Amino acid sequence: MWSLSPGMHHLNHGSFGAVPVEVQARQSEWRSRWEANTTSFVAKELTPAVEVAREALAEFVGADAAGLVFVRNASQGVASVVRSLEPELQPDDEIVTTSHDYNAVRQTLQYSAAKRDASVRVVDVPFPIEEPSQVVAAVLEQVTARTKLVVIDHVTSSTGLIFPISEIVAALEPDIPVLIDGAHGPGQVPLRLEELGASWYTGNLHKWVCSPKGAAFLHTRQDRREMTVPTVISHAWNAPMAEGSSRYQGLFDWTGTDDMSPWLVVPESIGAVGAAHPGGWPGVMSRNHDLVVEARGLLADILDVEEPAPEEMIGSMAALPLPDGTGQDPGGLLSPLNSELLDRGLEALVMIWPSWPGQILRVSAHLYNEIGEYRKLGETLSDLAG
Repeated sequence: MWSLSPGMHHLNHGSFGAVPVEVQARQSEWRSRWEANTTSFVAKELTPAVEVAREALAEFVGADAAGLVFVRNASQGVASVVRSLEPELQPDDEIVTTSHDYNAVRQTLQYSAAKRDASVRVVDVPFPIEEPSQVVAAVLEQVTARTKLVVIDHVTSSTGLIFPISEIVAALEPDIPVLIDGAHGPGQVPLRLEELGASWYTGNLHKWVCSPKGAAFLHTRQDRREMTVPTVISHAWNAPMAEGSSRYQGLFDWTGTDDMSPWLVVPESIGAVGAAHPGGWPGVMSRNHDLVVEARGLLADILDVEEPAPEEMIGSMAALPLPDGTGQDPGGLLSPLNSELLDRGLEALVMIWPSWPGQILRVSAHLYNEIGEYRKLGETLSDLAG
């Protein structure tokens, strides 16, 4: 099903997913069709194909297709929302996020806030953590009359925690808009975006859904669509809209010449991964959850560390604190342990968190993983520490 190298243990699906062979082949077909008729493909075939993919995605994430647009990645989705809101920010306004946010997202927030003399308020969410209610309490305590946007991870990148987004959205919307950074959500946890009711949700499809890199989406609630624009403005800004068409979708669907084939094979990705388990997508998610929970327990025993979060906050990705690193701060986001693991045929993720010398190990689980791989990872890390 996969074209993964047999000489590597792929335990970092949370960063980059593997695309099924049949989906790779279908993507090549789309590219060939485009190359065969470069102009007529765009004029006649591309828009209907995007609509088919959008409808399949809408069903998968429980959304109104009218609110869905494709983007290249969740960071682009976040940037589109924040840059759309930027003109409304006033001096002393605040954007609220948490200490578990993704670095690239934090930089986007800082950039736009600084341009308007606003600020980013970072909520300290504990880790280790005992229960989801601690997240809700920490966030709501820091929301003030100056809060113009709250940005919350669905599944945190660094710590692998499922945040209780439904409770946070219910407490804040519609008075305070909430943007959910769901970079790790689709395919890892079930989504029902219409029921969630957040102003925006952006998610990657190149992780657990196994679409090609460059497939992601932004979902915008109906009342926010008119003001939400992509980071690149193209023809739809002043083009006459046909009856029933959407300027919101027109702006995002074409931001200039690009390879849209990752979007076009989203239906095949959803179908291929769901068909790989007898229980369909619920079975895929359950199997991956059970495997990563077992792996977390195994790694905790081997490394002699405590499991830092309850099982209910774990999806298909889990993190464990590691002993502090040694030597000078290497800079950046990644621990030097990453290179040593890769040299030993292990793709996992060891991040510097929250700051050097602190280190955190994050592992992922998908259909191609087995428990013995995590045992090898634990034993290797133990040897390196020794």
